[in-house]
Amino acid sequence: MTRKVCVVTGTRAEFGLLCWLMGEIQSHPQLELQVIATGMHLSPEFGSTYREIEEAGFEIDARVEMLLSSDTYTAVTKSMGLGVIGFADAYERLAPDIVVVLGDRFEIFAATSAAMIAGVPVAHLHGGETTEGAFDEAIRHSITKMSHLHFVAAEEYRQRVIQLGEHPDRVFNFGGMGIDAIKRIKLLSREELERSLELSFGEKSLLVTFHPVTLEGGASSAAQMNELLAALEGLNDTTLIFTMPNADTGGRELSAMVRRFAENRANVRVYTSLGQLRYFSCLSQVSGVVGNSSSGLLEAPAFHIGTVNIGDRQKGRLKASSVIDCEPNRKAIAAALEKLYSADFQAGLASAFNPYGNGGASEAIAKVLAEYPLENIRKKAFYNLSANDFS
Repeated sequence: MTRKVCVVTGTRAEFGLLCWLMGEIQSHPQLELQVIATGMHLSPEFGSTYREIEEAGFEIDARVEMLLSSDTYTAVTKSMGLGVIGFADAYERLAPDIVVVLGDRFEIFAATSAAMIAGVPVAHLHGGETTEGAFDEAIRHSITKMSHLHFVAAEEYRQRVIQLGEHPDRVFNFGGMGIDAIKRIKLLSREELERSLELSFGEKSLLVTFHPVTLEGGASSAAQMNELLAALEGLNDTTLIFTMPNADTGGRELSAMVRRFAENRANVRVYTSLGQLRYFSCLSQVSGVVGNSSSGLLEAPAFHIGTVNIGDRQKGRLKASSVIDCEPNRKAIAAALEKLYSADFQAGLASAFNPYGNGGASEAIAKVLAEYPLENIRKKAFYNLSANDFS
């Protein structure tokens, strides 16, 4: 009898990390893949990226509409409520044996909450991480406590999940999903990528992504974006490739600022969604990454390029030596960009150690999903750390 594994995905970036695991589940003789698309995937404003799921060869078994046409705190809270209702209906119809979720977004919190109430075990990917500048931090740890199997990206994160009371036998460190994807994907050549994006990289190019800092309010996010754009304004000799912010509180204002910045600037390109292939191909060609996206910490080091990490959104995450932290003001960002291009910094990129593993996570996770006993898995005892755990 096959085990029905339901994978929930709500964003383009998340699907890019999940798709290889979905392929392993789909081809495993003991597993049956179910897919629920939600959140930004279903929104034309964010590129209707559910099509990328279908183009990758996966059937979408349920669509959970939950995004409202607003990004205020009230709207996001209401979206979570709509999501819980939609996931409840989807789980009742699909009757999965286990639900797989990744990360820390509010869509995933809704999906996990509904699974917990429905009595469906949850496997959580990329738990145990810390991001002190966003409310994703609290969401991520809450999802950990509602989950039953845990697949983390580094040993430090494994220890943190155990510290949250999860039994060590249920916490697996197979490395980051992004590293696994990078190892598997066949990247576009520079010429192919330039044709696809209709641009020329030139001698200098930067990939820029800046998301809202949800714990600091919309005004602060806009102010920080303004500082970033001011720092980039004079880089006329640099191709700037912007990917748009997520559907977080205040995200629409940031998107509007980027579009205004790009007007009448021949060296600036803006993309709602690059898709995984073009995004990773960009990482293989650009001079560096700028912004506050987790990708600058998790995936960029694998391409031996530098990252300018702005502000506190990713504060607490493990970082390679290729990551340059800076304050969210134009002077600090400009100084970080100068360091990024410096000869000494560039010379050290080839030997920078990536703390997120060497790939192989998807196959290893699928094996656990097929073999781990699910009987009585929902009954969890809090795992108390002993005195030795603190020594």
